Amino acid sequence: MLLFQAMDTSASGLTAQRLRLDVIANNLANANTTRTAEGGPYRREVPVLTARHPSTFNAFFLGALAGGEIPGGVVVASIEKDPRPPKMVYDPGHPDADARGYVAMPNVEVVSEMVDLIAATRAYEANISSINAFKAMAAKALEIGRG
Repeated sequence: MLLFQAMDTSASGLTAQRLRLDVIANNLANANTTRTAEGGPYRREVPVLTARHPSTFNAFFLGALAGGEIPGGVVVASIEKDPRPPKMVYDPGHPDADARGYVAMPNVEVVSEMVDLIAATRAYEANISSINAFKAMAAKALEIGRG
């Protein structure tokens, strides 16, 4: 059943990358938000991904037989706020400008977000290709069984 475990690993990657795409889209949508419910400008969010270890005895047992731990995929551990300070932009006519005329803008860099968006899209596509390869192998294995 290692084939299905490999598909599960790719499926966890699909889920993680989809959430990463959602976070990036949220960052881009709020790139000019100077006032939030928490007060102050929007702060960029970053998903933290960690390895998902096998959770069943069977998975650990199979890993021990294979000479190591079977990869269990990836999981989103948390979504954290970027600690970088906001960008200060001089705009005395802005309603959120301080006494000196500066506005605290979100710490979102549109170009960096677009690069992250492309990387997440490519990772998503790679996981889809992996699942399609697993499906093709399973289909060929069934054809062999038919004789």
